[in-house]
Amino acid sequence: MASSRRASQRKTYFFSDAHLGLGSKEEERKKERRVIDFLSLVQKDADQLFIVGDLFDFWFEYKSVVPKGYFRLFTKLADLTENDVQVSFLAGNHDFWLKGYFQDELGIRVFLEPIEQTIKGRRFLIHHGDGLLQNDTGYRILKSVLRNKLNMFLFSLIHPDVAGAVARWSSRKSRQHTSKRPLEENDMILYAEEKIQQGFDYVIMGHNHVPQFRKLGSGVYVNLGDWITENTYAVFDGKKLELKTWNRR
Repeated sequence: MASSRRASQRKTYFFSDAHLGLGSKEEERKKERRVIDFLSLVQKDADQLFIVGDLFDFWFEYKSVVPKGYFRLFTKLADLTENDVQVSFLAGNHDFWLKGYFQDELGIRVFLEPIEQTIKGRRFLIHHGDGLLQNDTGYRILKSVLRNKLNMFLFSLIHPDVAGAVARWSSRKSRQHTSKRPLEENDMILYAEEKIQQGFDYVIMGHNHVPQFRKLGSGVYVNLGDWITENTYAVFDGKKLELKTWNRR
């Protein structure tokens, strides 16, 4: 009975958009440390953790090679899964080239499409948030091209050092292009509203780096913000969902 009560009191955490690898070596080491400290908090009372995309600014797995770095982060994530915290990683628009590494080596569930899950009786839709800008046909075409298995294979033939340099250049160009487009916020809210009308209690997104908690009819839309400047995350205790800020430095 006590064990069952403890299980019912465990929480579900959500965070997104750390974009590890974006800044200087010093900046990224501090950011990784913040994320690891946050994961130590998660480990204390979590049942589940959802990484809602763009954990990395670039990620590509070869058959026997993964990007350099992140050893401390991977160690902490493996520690979570080995201690019965279910970790789910939803691919974002910067780290969608996920294959078997996270599942096989770290015990993390990987999703390439939005997640629909019932948690303690509440229906959640978890979506990174990309591709929701209306009339953005170009992005949707690009996404399908980049996720094409043949194109992924062809990219894998490039030496990792060259591929990484190309990907980082592409990421910078993409960010410059995105900064000139209309914000997706309104379209994301419309999408969340539609899903709540379909019966979801909570719609969780990231992507636009703008933390937001908004009641929409009978449900709630949450944007998780980012871990570049905001350090925001959400936690569900089985009764309510809260958007919080990680303050430890």
